[in-house]
Amino acid sequence: MAQKFPQPKWEAKVSTKLAKAGADHIWPLCKDFFNLHKWFPGLSVCHGIHGSNGEPGCIRYCAGLNLPTEGGEQVVSWAKERVIAIDHDEKSITYEIVEGNIGFNSYVSTLKVVPRGGDGCVMEWSFAVDPVEGWKFEDLVKGYEEWLQGIANKMEEDVVGKIKAQKEQVKTCSFA
Repeated sequence: MAQKFPQPKWEAKVSTKLAKAGADHIWPLCKDFFNLHKWFPGLSVCHGIHGSNGEPGCIRYCAGLNLPTEGGEQVVSWAKERVIAIDHDEKSITYEIVEGNIGFNSYVSTLKVVPRGGDGCVMEWSFAVDPVEGWKFEDLVKGYEEWLQGIANKMEEDVVGKIKAQKEQVKTCSFA
């Protein structure tokens, strides 16, 4: 009988640059663990089910992305995710999936916001997961790149809009 050896984990880090929103503006949105649905395209549900938002041990429930099945039908994915570490100085949050139907086993991920100087920053999203049967590592990495870009675009748009609104309010107040 052939001995089966465990496959190495799939590990990757993707990143995207934001030119118009700094780390101090983006970090508060990232650490808001219970409200990922505001930023993640296609994620319709995200809410806290345990603990205090953004604190180690808190758990969120996320659902909404459609996953294809072997039969070709679409299934709505869901996961319960727990914060295992948060570092406000480094602007990073690390979490794990504790339950779900996505197919991830032993999943740990970190989202980090890195200052770039000036008005910009870089968002980094890394993950380590046991290989998923029927999936390709390259496709998973491509998905993370697209998801992170979508998140970054929505966050940057929100921040730029708020900054613009504040400037308009200051102009209005100074001429009143």
